[in-house]
Order: sequence, then structure tokens, then C-alpha cells
Amino acid sequence: MAEALVDLRSDTVTRPSPGMRRAMADAEVGDDVYGEDPTIRALEERVAGLLGHEAALFVPSGTMGNQIGMRLVCEPGQEVLCDADAHVVTYEMGAAAAVFGISTRTVVSGGGGQEGGTAASGRLDADALIAQVRPRDDWHLTATAAIAVENTHNRGGGLVQPLAQLERLWAWSREAGVAVHLDGARLFNASVAAGIDLATYGRLADTASVCLSKGLGAPVGSVLVAAAERIAAGRLWRKRLGGGMRQAGVLAAAGLYALDHHVARLAGDHEHARLLAKRLGVDPATVETNMVVLDDVPAPLVAEAAKAQGVLVSQVSPRRVRLVTHLDVDRAAVDRAADVLAGILDR
Repeated sequence: MAEALVDLRSDTVTRPSPGMRRAMADAEVGDDVYGEDPTIRALEERVAGLLGHEAALFVPSGTMGNQIGMRLVCEPGQEVLCDADAHVVTYEMGAAAAVFGISTRTVVSGGGGQEGGTAASGRLDADALIAQVRPRDDWHLTATAAIAVENTHNRGGGLVQPLAQLERLWAWSREAGVAVHLDGARLFNASVAAGIDLATYGRLADTASVCLSKGLGAPVGSVLVAAAERIAAGRLWRKRLGGGMRQAGVLAAAGLYALDHHVARLAGDHEHARLLAKRLGVDPATVETNMVVLDDVPAPLVAEAAKAQGVLVSQVSPRRVRLVTHLDVDRAAVDRAADVLAGILDR
């Protein structure tokens, strides 16, 4: 009998657990476009509370959450400033410009800027971003309306942003009149790894998006939080973008189940990532959450050889491989993947 596939490409590949499936099947539903789905409302209220905001909006994807969040704090013709390897400018298909007429400008931080980034890239340096902000009162320049921060940072290898830097940026932004958007796709990982509650992170942003379908294991969905007035405007943008869903409580039920059962267990994913790193010659101290980065390796050859032995990995660049642990990868799967990959790398 063939061994089960070990899929380390991403934490997005998880499938709903039996308990989550039961919660989805039993969900009370209504028409969410009319505001009548009680399970959607329960999820929105809970996430808003967790992140210390007035209101929340359930959206189909993290990309939609990020893009609406940035549009709520940035007008067409203005710009969002962010890290050069940020998800919002790397993996969201130029949506800010294509859909909303928003410019983006980037700053290389923490050794990034190389193909595929580096394990140190993406570390927030508040003063480096602040130094690049363009004023609104100079008609020669494109005004910087917002700064976007990603926590954890995907292309930085799952790094957790330093709280002191987030606080520095927030304090400056209040005086400067520049908004902060938080791409918190994996903010739950950051919270568990750093021992910092979600509200502490959430209150350091005007708008923030968190994802339910990554480490938390829900099949689909993200939640955008902000002030109530902004979320009301966000509902209009969600409808315009085709994100108005009807009896979506079946999806919200998965998110609520994940919040109840899958947050604390993220610590196990982080430990599995460190174990995997140690087996593969990567310093475990560089693994802050659930991602392990193999640098300076022939990525296509490694991926092909691993796949042939039942282990899937992600090629970030020609010389970089990323491994992501998640709830569908137990200790036995980690050990098996480590055996396979160590053998390939030794060759």
C-alpha cells in the first residue's frame, strides 16, 4: 500500500476535519447580502472583537480582504507604500492599480530584493518606510495615503514582525495622517509564536485582514476588520467585486469551528517546522512560525525528486524551496518528509 502524500507546499491545502464538516452541515443560514445570515454575523462579531475593532466583513479570500482594506484608506491616484516582497504587490495580480486606480511603491527591507527573497527579507523597519512617505500637500508627488504591513511575512519565511516596530509605525501614522493596513493572513501564527494577543496587533492598524483558510484549516474565507463606518463602505465594495454571497453561513461555521479548535494547535505546526529545519541543516532559530526555507538549492530538481517519493514542496525561485507545516501534517509525516528531503539534498 502506497504511503500517503505529504503536502508541504502551503497551509492552504488543508481539508476540513470531520468536526468542521459537521459544524458546516449544521450551520444556521440566511441571505448574507440582506444581512440575514446569523452565522456570518456571529463570525464577524467574534473576529472584530478578537482584533479590537468595531466591525468586520467576511470575504471569500485574503486578496479581496486586502484590496478592500487598502481601498478604504486610499483613494484612486494615491499610493500604498509597502515592503518589496509583500503579498499585496507580489501575489495579488496588480489589483490595487487594475481595479482601484491605487498606486503602490515598495521599499526593500531586511536584506530582501533578491529573486525569491531571503529568509531575512520583509522584516519591518518602520523608519525606513516612514522616510519614503510622500506628503499630500505637494502637487508634484503621488501622495502616500497608507502603509501596508504583512504579519507573518510569507516571502520572508513566515517571520513575525517586531511589536516595537509596529508600535513605532502606528504612533507616527497618527500624527502624519497616514493609514496603516495589516495583511494578517497568518496573524494567528504570529500571535501564537510571539505570545501577543490578536487585539494588540489589530489595534495597530486602521484596517486588517485575517485568513481562516491557511493555518486555521477552514476551506475558504477571510475577515476584514475596521471601524464600523469603513466596514459599511467595505460591504459595497465587496458587492461590486462579486463577493456578495448568499447562504454563506456554512463557510462561516467552518471559521467559527477553526477559532474554537485550531488556534492553540498552531504551536504544534511551529514545532514541526523547527524539527524539519533541524533535520535539513537549517538553523531552527531562524524558523519563527510554520515555514522552512531551503536556500541555494536546485529547486526544480529538489521538487521533482521529492514529488517522486510522495513529498510536495513549493518552488519559490530557481534556487529556493519553501516547506510549510500545517494541521494535515503530523509528526510521522514530518519525519517522512525529512527523510526524503535529506536524502535528496545529500545527493
